[in-house]
Formats: sequence, C-alpha cells, structure tokens
Amino acid sequence: MNNANPSPPLVQRWLNRLEVIGNRLPNPVLLFIYLCIGIIAVSAISDFFTISAVHPVTNEIIPAKSLLSSEGVKWMVANTVGNFIHFAPVGSVLVAILGIAVAEDSGLLGHTLQRLAAKAPPRLLSSFVVFAGVMSSIGFDSGYVVLIPLAALIFRAAGRSPLAGIAAAFAGVSGGYSANLLLGPVDAILSGISTEAIALVAPDRQVLTSANYYFTLVSTVFITVIGAWVNEKIVEPRLPKPTTPSEESSEKLLNDSPALKTAMRRVSLFSIAFIGLLLWLVIPDSGLLRNPDPNGLAALPLLNGIVIFIALYATISGLIFGYTTGKYQRHQDWIAGMETGISTLSGYMVLMFFAAQFVNYFNWTGLGAISAINGANWLAGLELSKISLLLGFIVISASINLLIGSASAKWALMAPIFIPMLFLLGVDPESAQMAYRIGDSSTNIITPLMPYFGVVVAFMQSHDKSAGMGTLIALMLPYSVIFFISWSLLLSIWLAAGLPLGPG
Repeated sequence: MNNANPSPPLVQRWLNRLEVIGNRLPNPVLLFIYLCIGIIAVSAISDFFTISAVHPVTNEIIPAKSLLSSEGVKWMVANTVGNFIHFAPVGSVLVAILGIAVAEDSGLLGHTLQRLAAKAPPRLLSSFVVFAGVMSSIGFDSGYVVLIPLAALIFRAAGRSPLAGIAAAFAGVSGGYSANLLLGPVDAILSGISTEAIALVAPDRQVLTSANYYFTLVSTVFITVIGAWVNEKIVEPRLPKPTTPSEESSEKLLNDSPALKTAMRRVSLFSIAFIGLLLWLVIPDSGLLRNPDPNGLAALPLLNGIVIFIALYATISGLIFGYTTGKYQRHQDWIAGMETGISTLSGYMVLMFFAAQFVNYFNWTGLGAISAINGANWLAGLELSKISLLLGFIVISASINLLIGSASAKWALMAPIFIPMLFLLGVDPESAQMAYRIGDSSTNIITPLMPYFGVVVAFMQSHDKSAGMGTLIALMLPYSVIFFISWSLLLSIWLAAGLPLGPG
C-alpha cells in the first residue's frame, strides 16, 4: 500500500483544527466592539427583568442598569473619552515605553542580550539562553527579533543544533514571559487592568505594579532551570548536530568593539548609582519616598510610581549607551527613538480604547458585580479550596490563550469577571493575576495564533528548509507541558506556605 502521505500525528491534527477555529475569531478590536454591543443589549434585558444581587459585604442590593435608558445613553456620551483616558493600563504603558524605546533604539537591549548569551560557558549555554529570553520581556519584542535568531547562531558556533538554540530562546522569551528579575511594561499593563476589575466589588482596592514581583523573581530562576533541563534532556537529543561550527557565526558573536565595552561599563556604573539613589530615597527615616506610616510598607510610594523610575532608568541608560557608541549624535536621534517606540503602540492603543469602554460598561451596568456575586455563590457551593480555584483558573487561562494571542486583550476580557468572582471567595486579585500569567505564558509557545509563531518558523527554516509549523510545535510541546505543571505546582506551594507574591 502506498503510504507516501501518512496521516499526521494526533496532536498535530488537533492543533491544525485549533488553528482553523482560531482563525475564525474576529480581530481583538472587533471582539471588544461586539462585547460592548452585547453588554448594551444584555443590560437592557437585565434591567427589564429587574435582575439584581446582594453585595455579600455591605448587604446592598445591586440592580442591573440599562445602557439604553436615558441615564445610560447620557452616561456613555459623557464618559467615552474619560473611560479611555483614565483606563489604568494606558498611561503607565505609555510612560514606560518612552524610556524602554530609547534603551532598545540605542542598541543597549540587543547588545545586552547578545553578550549575556555569547559569554555563556558551554555547559550552561541552554541556561544562559533561556535566562536571556526571560529577561528580554522587559523590552517587549526584543527577544523575538534579536535573541531567537542570535541563539541559533550561538548554538551552531558551539557545534550544537541551531534549532535547539531557537527552541531554548523561544521557551524563555514567550514561555517565560511572566517571569523577570525586573518590573516592566507587562506588570504595569496587567496590574492596571486588575485594579479596574477589582473596583467592581472593592473600589478602594489597588493592585500594585509590583504585586507579583517576589514570585516572578523566583520564577525567573525556576523557569531558567526547568527550561534548560527540558532543552538538554528532551529537545536537543532528538535533533541532529551541524557538521561543523560556523566560523562566520563565531566571529559575529565575538565582535565587541572598544566603544561597546566602554558604553557597557558606563551603563553598569550608572546602574549601581541608580540603585543607590532608590535605596537612599526609601531606607532612611527621612527618605523622600519613604512611607510615613510606620505600620505600612516603607517603599510603598516608590512602588506606586515604579513605572516612572523604570522609564527614567531605561532612558538614561539608553542615552549613555547611544552617545558612547556613536549611535546618537544629537538630541533629535533619541527623540526619534521615543517616537518610534510610541508608534509601535498604535495597535495597542486602539485595542485599549474599546477594552476601556467594555470594562466601564460592565462596571456601570452592575453586570460585573452581579455576575461575580452569583458566580461566587455558585462556586462557594462547590466548596473548593482557594488553591483548587486558582488551579482551575490557570487551566482556563491556558485554554483561552490557544485562541486569543494578546495577553492584555485576554486579561481585559477575563479580569472583570474572574477577579471579582474569586475575590468574593477569598482569593486576592494578586493571586488571580499570577494564576492568569502562568496559564497565559505556558501555552504561548504552542499556539500558531501567537503573533510571532510564524516568525520563529521562518527563523527555523533558515537553518533547516524542511522545518515547518509541526516541527516547532513538536519542539515546544515538552516545554509547554512541563512549564504548565511545574509552575502551577510552584504557585500552589508558594500560597500554601503563606508567602507574599509581592511587596505590599
């Protein structure tokens, strides 16, 4: 029997069907437009049937209000602009990007990633590449466009499979997206959405940008170790090694001019001075940013404005690097870098406009609070533990991530429902946010709907013409499964031990 076209493996067939389904989903912007229309219709129906709920804390009756009523239409007209301008994820991300754009445009981020990976000892090569990938999330797309192709060259120069380098980098950049040693834009985006969501049931509650910092800091080491182990023991043994190391790759990786060395030395000195400045602002009793409340977190004012310091540090570091290397000759050069960075957020800003309307519609109509209270009552009847609830939420997040690629779009959709619901069952929003981040990151690397999935396939094909989507999925599936299980277990142990996820 002719078996020239054998049936693809079951997992690949399932993922192919999933891709077809996912491609039928509307653009995230259209999705939020449809959701806004749906909220308007549902609010009118709920108001007609006088649907309500009793707040479990205040015993206040919360009725559903119609957006099609005279009051509702007036509210929408009067608050459309305000909904967007005051939406928490908008301002913080714009401020952070102003600084990070300079660090990226100057070449500092790309050079840092290159040196981090190229200086790795052979036995620790996988660990260094995964770690560099995890850290690259501070610069949004830097890891995808810089580190992943660079990792292939590094592995090839070491006489190892370039596909293994791509897999390790992709696992760190995308699978470890929710881990980092530093606070970055993703922390500001998600915490801003979480703050908007928790306001449905606890208006005075705020989720800090640093809310998950302790856990993400430990997760950086955890994901690095797990990712390196998977690469060394499971992924790379299946791949053929190149016949000879690439001398061209080696020369490219080892090229480090005196100007670059001087620039990195100056940035290092500035980094030490900047950290010292932050400590001076917080540690002394008379520190300018020290919390005067003796029972509160000393660094709370600093953490509330951490996005400003991230932007300031990234800007000055980028300027030092750019002027030292000659990338910048005059102030117009780095200002143009800022403008380029902001321009990359055009799609994000359009998405956030409609997400802001949806979240605020959900809030004003009372449907968010009513859904949370009724959902919490139903879940309470199941008598699940807090950790069981969070594990279930991780599964939900990971599943939805296979169909919707944008982390901020998913969280803007899910947070108004799940954060209040879980909060009423005793699960704090910081824990719910971290559970979401674990589920979202774990399946990033196996969904063809992730925006950079096709780009990574193209990188692979530059080294192996026969590589395709199935090749990448087969490479990344072990990382995804093991990240999902082990990271969920780490969160369970962490919370069971009563450890704080972040300061404050």
